[in-house]
Amino acid sequence: MIKKRIDRRRFMIRAAQAAGFLLLAGCDKLSQSEWFPRLLGSAEGLTRGVQRIVTPRKAMAREYDEADRSAVFPTNGNIDPKNPDYQVLAKNNFTGWKLTISGLVERPAEFSLSELRLLPSRTQITRHDCVEGWSAIAKWKGVPLSEILNRVRPLPAARYVVFHCADPDEIGRNYYESIDFDDANHPQTILAYEINDQVLPIAHGAPIRLRLERQLGYKMAKYVMRIELVDSIDSIAGGNGGYWEDQGYEWYAGI
Repeated sequence: MIKKRIDRRRFMIRAAQAAGFLLLAGCDKLSQSEWFPRLLGSAEGLTRGVQRIVTPRKAMAREYDEADRSAVFPTNGNIDPKNPDYQVLAKNNFTGWKLTISGLVERPAEFSLSELRLLPSRTQITRHDCVEGWSAIAKWKGVPLSEILNRVRPLPAARYVVFHCADPDEIGRNYYESIDFDDANHPQTILAYEINDQVLPIAHGAPIRLRLERQLGYKMAKYVMRIELVDSIDSIAGGNGGYWEDQGYEWYAGI
């Protein structure tokens, strides 16, 4: 009986999310209106609230066995950023790359790729669900984001973690994404530098990408260059918490 209730809850949550994405797929004109984005925002808040009521705060995404890994893990989005600074770093195998942590922290810091690799790591085999409709299973290794946060010591006012990335779109806007501290401190939230036992390639977000296993793929920022802790996402870029969110997608994309 309990299993049936849980399955019903999952069905209701995913059905609500699917309806939202169907609307997004064909409603460019509506997204330009004043009322439709507000409606989506209200629905997003309801979805997030329901999700957290029926799912424990530290609930883990399913992890798979080695035999379950997909033969091919598709690339998506930008696969070769045309950012001049990034291109220089890539040509040098990211030896000069450093992850900058700033904002509302006691100890702003920088970490080279080799320094990140020396920190405690986590390996997990998980399924990536893309809003475009495909899924794939891969093995990821990286440093838990909580390890980074513990070292920089967030200030009490910090509420969100913002990821600033290297990949620009056709008009020069760099990708960015944000999550709250519940997700930032989740055990499966990692900054991945390996996929399937190989160094993360450029097409998949080298030198590091975010893995946020309980949300849809567009939340998992690639080409992360800088992390900023803030008290509000309203003043960041488009004010909606992420690049795709500025185009009308939900900020919370839990599955």
